[in-house]
Amino acid sequence: MVPNLNVRSNATPAPGRPEASKAVRRKLAILRGAAVEFRGRGYAATSVRDIARRTGMTPGNLYYYFRNKQEILYFCQDYSLEVLLREARRIRRRRVAPQEKVRALVHAQVLCMLDELHGSAGHIEFHAIPPKRLRRIIAKRDEYERMVRSVVAEGVRAGRFAPCDPKLVTLAILGAVNWTARWYRPGGGRPPEEIAGAFADYLVHGLLR
Repeated sequence: MVPNLNVRSNATPAPGRPEASKAVRRKLAILRGAAVEFRGRGYAATSVRDIARRTGMTPGNLYYYFRNKQEILYFCQDYSLEVLLREARRIRRRRVAPQEKVRALVHAQVLCMLDELHGSAGHIEFHAIPPKRLRRIIAKRDEYERMVRSVVAEGVRAGRFAPCDPKLVTLAILGAVNWTARWYRPGGGRPPEEIAGAFADYLVHGLLR
């Protein structure tokens, strides 16, 4: 449980300042509590009060960070996509074989979703985000998909992967990884690191010649 957070300001701190990372950590704590409630009650049946109670906060404290459930969903999507885009750019620059890049991409995405965000249902319920914000999320999702697809295409061109349609293969990979948020339960039989490794091994193996 997260202790009650008595916050005086709702302003978003400037990036790079200590209070910025502190605010993000608090938002992540709220998101993890919301993930538990969404899994147990379903998104539609979960109230802000339920989420506040789960995280050890009062509804008033929580409103300093999120005005409603839609903002929690938006934060889940936006935060995770920023993490994934940053990792994808770093991985694509590495001077390693394409299969190692795909392995690293899958591993990073699984850990982001299951370890950092605790398998939040925000990955599944994103259509509840208001249209204007949803367009931003879709643009980032498309950018990430293109990065993964470019690595798959690189492997096909290099003869490391079996001939395939990189777009379809990328959608299959992302679909498998994204679905982990549906069945994952923190504290279950396998930790996120083990799941990430197993998924990476399995999905890369299916690409090899």
